[in-house]
Amino acid sequence: MSEELENNYDMNDLLQLTVDEGASDLHINVGSPPCLRLHGGLQPLDTPPLTPADAERLMKAITSPDLQQKIREGGGVDFGFGFGDKARFRVSVLKAKGHVGIVLRQIPTDLFTLEQIGLPPQVKELLFKPRGLVLVTGPTGSGKTTTLASMIDVINRERDCHIITIEDPIEYFHPHKTSLVTQREIGVDTPSFAAALRGALRQDPDVILVGEMRDLETMEAAITAAETGHLVFATLHTTGAARTVDRIVDAFPMDQQEQIRTQLSVGVVAVVSQLLLKNIDPDGPGRVAAFEIMINTSSIAALIRDGKTYRITSDIQTGSKYGMITLDAHLLALYEAGQISYEDLITKSQDPEALNQRLQERRQGK
Repeated sequence: MSEELENNYDMNDLLQLTVDEGASDLHINVGSPPCLRLHGGLQPLDTPPLTPADAERLMKAITSPDLQQKIREGGGVDFGFGFGDKARFRVSVLKAKGHVGIVLRQIPTDLFTLEQIGLPPQVKELLFKPRGLVLVTGPTGSGKTTTLASMIDVINRERDCHIITIEDPIEYFHPHKTSLVTQREIGVDTPSFAAALRGALRQDPDVILVGEMRDLETMEAAITAAETGHLVFATLHTTGAARTVDRIVDAFPMDQQEQIRTQLSVGVVAVVSQLLLKNIDPDGPGRVAAFEIMINTSSIAALIRDGKTYRITSDIQTGSKYGMITLDAHLLALYEAGQISYEDLITKSQDPEALNQRLQERRQGK
């Protein structure tokens, strides 16, 4: 990059540059200049490589003494912090080869609308359900947190209810609007997702956001909360609706799996699976989201209950009137609109051969 910074790096300057450039991440690594992630790619600044002393000083500029002690004891720590009123950052400090490294993810201060994210209008209807489990899934860095924050913001503005969020760390701040919002951070306000979920049921919530369903105990608590009259939002690192259901079921012991399938068939409201891809349209934003959306119907509920999740994709293909779309269909639409590359179309698809065949058929039809 062409930006020049003084050799004595200042964290405020680096954060300001991250905000000005609209970068998603800032990387601090010994032996390399600071790097910004722009539109999915890493770009080093035109400055000398960082020394161990540089990295240590930059870390201390944003890390409290208590957190520095945790880094010394455990080799790393995650936290969130505000850069004045300009931005918030999710920070991960780590030790590598004995030196400090830092990754800072910029959290936009302005929330996107569901339309700006690219979700169909039917998804908004899910936010007014009285109970159930809404799963937002995808790999790390796919925009799950942003999508969930936008969903919570809609509820906060348009419903009068009590929202409890359980996050690690808190990323988006939600001021009280029409709703009352209680935000709890793991390691600060509560020891774990599971403990916070169990406590939440005694705190008169209408809506609960679980930042991540990391373990069996958290999954169990989230499913129970959805069953007992709460609208629960949660994330998983899976791609596709069928794989998401399988991932939850497989986390349970064999003797509980049939019961969990039954609970999920009734409790799951929807699965929104997403990826973030580079937008090759020069007139568009740097990244574009691709979605697979499954809305639970009586047919899909039966497939989940009977362990026939391999047939869910077929139901999604025929469920467009409910707002459903397969990931491959959305990828193809983005490709034909000139927004993503052929490489991303194929490498990110669930069934590359079938997608290629469909593309050939369309070309021949034209």
